[in-house]
Amino acid sequence: MTARQVQLIAYPSGRVGPENFRVAEVELPAPGEGEVLVRNQFTSCDPGMRLRLRESGPAGYFNSFPLNAAMDEILTVGEVVESRAEGFAPGDAVTHAWGWRDYAVVKAGQPSLGGVGTLAHIDTSLAPPEKFLGAVGNMALTAWVGLIDAAELREGDVVWVSAAAGAVGSLAAQIAKLRGHTVIGSAGSPAKVRYLLDELGLDAAFDYHDGPVGDLLRGAAPDGIDVYFDAVGGDHLQAALAALRPWGRIAMCGAISEYESTEPQPGPTNLFQAVANNLTLRGFRASAYLHRFPEAQRELAGYLAEGRLAYRETIVDGLENAPQALMRMLAGDTTGKTLVRVS
Repeated sequence: MTARQVQLIAYPSGRVGPENFRVAEVELPAPGEGEVLVRNQFTSCDPGMRLRLRESGPAGYFNSFPLNAAMDEILTVGEVVESRAEGFAPGDAVTHAWGWRDYAVVKAGQPSLGGVGTLAHIDTSLAPPEKFLGAVGNMALTAWVGLIDAAELREGDVVWVSAAAGAVGSLAAQIAKLRGHTVIGSAGSPAKVRYLLDELGLDAAFDYHDGPVGDLLRGAAPDGIDVYFDAVGGDHLQAALAALRPWGRIAMCGAISEYESTEPQPGPTNLFQAVANNLTLRGFRASAYLHRFPEAQRELAGYLAEGRLAYRETIVDGLENAPQALMRMLAGDTTGKTLVRVS
């Protein structure tokens, strides 16, 4: 049997381009003992993948993608076609981390992506399979623990969420809103700002292109904020440090503003505000909070079933278009979760 897979053929310098990838047809081995063959249906595009398109990524993060080989450890959902692993049978809906290919042989119990990508059944009575890459999957866990554990969300908090029209940000903004908080969102276009206000029901929103981010944030939250959910870094982080009230908290899950930079980016110039105002800055990764996944998933699935959670997806058809989907997402040309429909 043969299968198609997207391979990285050159590490990009600056912006990612189609010339960095190819689609290869490879021989697919039959599943061995403890393995399953999965027909992939949807595969993910996430901002953090850009860090793995470097020859050497950030210390402590996931490994860089190798050249001229399958791009392993990308979250995916699909259907089991053949199984030699106990507990899995043909027809089972599963999630795993061997995406950006149409078929994958996956070993049961083999940890991947810190545990979030280990082969697992998905309960399609909770939500359709593709939602397990977004609204009730790892994105949900990131948004939920970022607010509840990293930012220690408290009654009466005013919350600012950057990249609030994205896969994680749109969930974080709505979780905070559904829990009764005042929520400000920022995004990168007038259409996304309307989405934040009209569909997500946020209290205020702004387009960060409209002026200095600090000025825009002060206009949206003149009395300051208590929590900043950070996926952007850079000038957004600097603006948050200036706007946070005493004992404010920052939950940092990304820094997309610097992912495609060819040179190291400077940090905020007002970091002393953390000392002056007793602030807490906490970086976090969802894989460190797997024990919280069932609770997060129940809450988000409940909101989704009740029709209280709006969750857009930008779906790009065809495995061969996965690089284009990633490029669109990094350029800010997608809303919500970016997915590739493999088959």
